[in-house]
Amino acid sequence: MPPAVPSPLPTETVSISAVAAHAGVSVATVSRVMNEQAGVRAPTRDKVLASVAALGYRMNHLARSLRTAESRMLLTMVPDVGNPFYAQIVRGIDTVAREHGYFVLLCDTGADAGRERSYFDLLRMHRADGAICLDPDTVQHALSHESVSLPWVACCEFDPAVAVPYVGIDNHRAASDAVAHLLARGHTRIGLINSDERYLYARQRQQGYLDTLAGAGLPVQPQWVHTVQSLDYEAGTAATLRMMAQPGAPTAIFAVSDTLAIGVLSALRQLKKRVPEDVAVIGFDDIAIAAQIDPGLTTIAQPMRELGETAARLLLQRLADPAAQVPGVLLNHNLVLRGSA
Repeated sequence: MPPAVPSPLPTETVSISAVAAHAGVSVATVSRVMNEQAGVRAPTRDKVLASVAALGYRMNHLARSLRTAESRMLLTMVPDVGNPFYAQIVRGIDTVAREHGYFVLLCDTGADAGRERSYFDLLRMHRADGAICLDPDTVQHALSHESVSLPWVACCEFDPAVAVPYVGIDNHRAASDAVAHLLARGHTRIGLINSDERYLYARQRQQGYLDTLAGAGLPVQPQWVHTVQSLDYEAGTAATLRMMAQPGAPTAIFAVSDTLAIGVLSALRQLKKRVPEDVAVIGFDDIAIAAQIDPGLTTIAQPMRELGETAARLLLQRLADPAAQVPGVLLNHNLVLRGSA
């Protein structure tokens, strides 16, 4: 019979000294390998990793964080984790964070300044190394006085006047592109379903809508502009039913998010309106379901995953050199044409 292969020791009994003895190297060498530091030859690194696997050793991250004052934890503060728009952004953040040995803690703030401050307390107490904030820029203003002392960056929502690195898109231009497409299709009565104006994107997209219509010499009727306080499908449906009940109702509707736009389509079905023949619809974001509904949703695509990846890289730059001037970044958007407009 072949000799029995010894089972790994229980994880809690395996020390770094045991790994060093098994590999025939010093404790310092094992430490350098486990912390991915330079200065260890490849054959030695392989030997250490083989001993780690054989013994079932797991590094004590809590002890490491106490020694280094690093938690290896990044906070991602999201105003609504139920919104599918944020899912791809968070995946992008997580991908880059893990590539650099960090973990991500997802924080649902509900766009509430008090809840956001409580999460930032984790930075103040060094329970987390940095934060990525997707909350409204109006909420972020409460932390502007700590923009230098606390390591955080803004994603999607930002104020260039605050000294915090940011990544986003040109919302004004993107909204203008959406409205220009409807104008090119011959529409002159174009409605807007907008979101909570605490958000930068809502203010910028509305202004892009207004400026583009003004540039075309078209008046904006107040009854064509509806502001809702959530991005739920139901909010888009209710706003559309109110809008279409008005005399001289729009022949096209621009919604500032895909979730609202899908609600618009639901309302138009209830009203027996054909899309796009009777009413054209454009959304914003290009979430996954936008391509699966019938008709497919014409929309402004945001590079959601790239937004998250870029935000994480900006934060890592700031952590690596707190004194560095990390610039803001605007990524490109894209008009995706489908059946709804």
